[in-house]
Amino acid sequence: MNARPSLRPPQTFATARLVARPPAADDAPAVFAAYASDPEVTRYLSWRAYERVPPLATFLQECAANWEKGAGPFAWLLCLKGTTTPIGSIGVTIEGGKAMFGYVLAKKFWGHGFTTEALTFLVDWSLAQPEIFRAWAFCDVENPASQRVMEKAGLVREGVLRRWHMSPTLGPEPRDCIVCAKVK
Repeated sequence: MNARPSLRPPQTFATARLVARPPAADDAPAVFAAYASDPEVTRYLSWRAYERVPPLATFLQECAANWEKGAGPFAWLLCLKGTTTPIGSIGVTIEGGKAMFGYVLAKKFWGHGFTTEALTFLVDWSLAQPEIFRAWAFCDVENPASQRVMEKAGLVREGVLRRWHMSPTLGPEPRDCIVCAKVK
């Protein structure tokens, strides 16, 4: 019996206004400047804003290595079409027939639908795969903008996951999160 190799998303993709590509360690200064060092951008995330470029370069190298190994989680840097400068990132973890998404975008690009555009592409891609039956994401209950991104991308609010996620910027206790999904 031939087993299908583990499911791998497209290494690059394009939407109407964006190009997504794997990160590399040498993207660290641009990612740091655009969003990774901004405490407001990282407020609800599982990581604090970076204070220095070298640890970010190490993380981006690990993300690039996941692509090389063909094992996720898989992350892309989001760039405006016609540029190579990252304005954000989106990622997917594929496990057990489920695709879970996470995303971050530089503050100056908030409110223009860029994250929704990238997330919609990946939700559609994931649910077109025979092995995936659930596309989902979550956000802090105090982050309604992220909930709107999920809903505009076709995910439906399912409920609240109590004490689900750690946001170190907001304190040491697990936080309640809204979960949204699209299933087939």
